[in-house]
Amino acid sequence: MGRNKNNRVVFSTNPDYEYHDDSPEQEAQTLPPQQQKLTIMLDKKQRKGKKVTLVTGFIGSTDDLKALGKMLKSKCGVGGSVKAGEIIIQGEFKDKVKSILEGIGYKCKISGG
Repeated sequence: MGRNKNNRVVFSTNPDYEYHDDSPEQEAQTLPPQQQKLTIMLDKKQRKGKKVTLVTGFIGSTDDLKALGKMLKSKCGVGGSVKAGEIIIQGEFKDKVKSILEGIGYKCKISGG
């Protein structure tokens, strides 16, 4: 949670010691829509038989992913969520989501049946 990643420093006698992590933590840079390759699929596993449309393959920050998910949900007029790097749209909207994404410049393909 709030712990340092360095497990080697157990104890320091210096009261002013502060741990400095040398690895740069960067949030993923969002690629422009023309460079994104999104996959759209229909899923009903672990959802009590209800169908949802999944959009996966987005490369970028979580804020941009949430904004894209919000836009897709409002255009389709349904609910959904953004979890684990994928957009979940309630219902069967593969073709509509594909046309919306291609309209704003994303490369996408429909996967599955």
